[in-house]
Amino acid sequence: MSAAVPTDDPLVRERTHLSASRAALRAMREEVEALDIKDVTANWVNSIVLERQIEDRIKALADLAHTPLFFGRLDYLPPTQHGQRFYIGRRHVHDAQGDPMVIDWRAPVSQPYYQASKKDPQDVGLRRRFGYTGGELTAYEDEHLSDPAELEQTSRLLQAEIERPRVGPMRDIVATIQPEQDEIVRSDLSGTLCVQGGPGTGKTAVGLHRVAYLLYAHRERLARTGTLVIGPNRSFLQYIEQVLPALGELEVKQATVDDLVAHVEVRGTDEAATAVVKGDARMAEVLRRAVWSHVTLPKEPLMVVRGSRRWRVPAYELEEIVRELTERDIRYGAAREALPQRIAHAVLVRMEQAGEAPDDRVQNAVARNAAVKAVVKECWPPVEPAKLVLRLLGDAEFLAEHAEGVLSEEEQKLLLWAKPARSVKTAKWSAADTVLIDEVTDLVERTHSLGHVVLDEAQDLSPMQYRAVGRRCTTGSATILGDLAQGTTPWATASWETALAHLGKPGSRVEELTAGFRVPSEVIAYASRLLPHMAPGLAPVESVRENPGAFEIREVTSDAEVVAACVDALGNEGSIGLIAADARIAPLAEALGAAGLSYLSPGEETTAESRLTLVPASLAKGLEYDYVVLDEPAAVVDGEPDERTGLRRLYVALTRAVSGLTITHAAPLPPQL
Repeated sequence: MSAAVPTDDPLVRERTHLSASRAALRAMREEVEALDIKDVTANWVNSIVLERQIEDRIKALADLAHTPLFFGRLDYLPPTQHGQRFYIGRRHVHDAQGDPMVIDWRAPVSQPYYQASKKDPQDVGLRRRFGYTGGELTAYEDEHLSDPAELEQTSRLLQAEIERPRVGPMRDIVATIQPEQDEIVRSDLSGTLCVQGGPGTGKTAVGLHRVAYLLYAHRERLARTGTLVIGPNRSFLQYIEQVLPALGELEVKQATVDDLVAHVEVRGTDEAATAVVKGDARMAEVLRRAVWSHVTLPKEPLMVVRGSRRWRVPAYELEEIVRELTERDIRYGAAREALPQRIAHAVLVRMEQAGEAPDDRVQNAVARNAAVKAVVKECWPPVEPAKLVLRLLGDAEFLAEHAEGVLSEEEQKLLLWAKPARSVKTAKWSAADTVLIDEVTDLVERTHSLGHVVLDEAQDLSPMQYRAVGRRCTTGSATILGDLAQGTTPWATASWETALAHLGKPGSRVEELTAGFRVPSEVIAYASRLLPHMAPGLAPVESVRENPGAFEIREVTSDAEVVAACVDALGNEGSIGLIAADARIAPLAEALGAAGLSYLSPGEETTAESRLTLVPASLAKGLEYDYVVLDEPAAVVDGEPDERTGLRRLYVALTRAVSGLTITHAAPLPPQL
């Protein structure tokens, strides 16, 4: 006969509540699955929409086996919240009577879980954190916030969760959000917010959790207007793509800036100096002039024939109509659509003066008259954005005409193609060219605006790219995330105030995250040696981790010794990243193959069987690994067009480690280290 389970064991009671909560979530899901909508929809369109909503709801109610349903508990002091106890988790769960068993972390009643302290207990008597292994609840830790005898101390479970080895895509940080992060997450939707944060401060996670919070607090509005997360590259988006679904949010779109402006196929590249000019904000004025140069004033009067009558509009009146439209703050295409109606109205005035009584149908018919169409075609021709940019980059006279006083002659020469392309399809467009085409597209027709946009790794955008992103949130708000010290493009932004002005959100709030939770203290201290040489004035990140991490510098004589360092790293638990200068990837791949070591490419999901990823330094930004082997720092610096960009690229590579970093080098280390 087995011994009775003691019911006064807190861990047993918490496991019982977890089991009951999982059962309740399963019942909620089954209830949605059992819905019969055959008799509640008026037509097949409504039926399809409702079916999709039900499918999304079923997905959102999924119980992920290795994701804890709740991670904390709040016991409020009476009379606040009637002295109730709340379990805090990733989503709301209620029992058959509708009483809450788990409270969504985004609900107002959950906020003290992140914000309460000994100095400000916020009416919380007890805060309990839970520890999990796999999906099983294995530990708990209590803080008696109202007990002055209990000292303020760092949570062991919190520290363990932050340092827990990671395999697979990026995890949510909902259980470990810190007070300064929580304030940013819960900022109001109405304002744009910029977050400056060094490596390991959690800015990406904060941005994603902010999206989840805003969707919770303003669901109807954002369901109508849409949300978008913009990352630097595909590898990064693959890495973060599971965070929002784990929080129950399935509708947020993800894209790169290149995706947003993909009007033509990119088949070419620019020299750095050319890309800098193409990305300069002054290009917006050059393009504006080029678009509006197509408008010419009418020189001849208009004669409209209707039946036996002829109606004449003199040239000076047509000129007034055209001038009035050009002076209005209106898109080129919208003004072009308005022009035939304005001309038709002038004809109708003459008809009325002659005693006729024309109506809207007559005005529309006049607007479609061949003579009116001819005037519109002559003085306000259509503009095709790609064709206009093609002409600007291939026709020196056309460029000089519209860049006069804006760009110098040297800058204009940098823009011109050595051999002008014959057509839009045959042109070898670069990534910077697509941004120019996007600018022209918006001059012709207004870009659709979303309710909220999150822009990560924002420091690498050019002014013209900021404008492209800003067009996607003109009537909405944005969360801008980045680190000025990690700007690795020749056009990287120098200040957030400048960037926000280009984005069309001047004067927006800038917050700084300075506490590092991810990068070990010894590693961040070493990487911070580069800051005075590449980002003077920027404060180094202060690591708050008690575990200093593993750190080693090895001098090597062959690629086989670099592989040996990777084998040593694989002796630890978690993911391993071998980061190297782009030019070193091929020889290292060969050395790994010769040693029989399989490896992944950036963005591919690590598994327990395949934990090593070979990462070009150019793609390392935003990614993280438990252990990093960084090959040949000097080659990383030399792989960039200038020293400042090279040192910034190295700073990024040095700060990808969560538990340990091994640097291997045959050439001398950069003097800044």
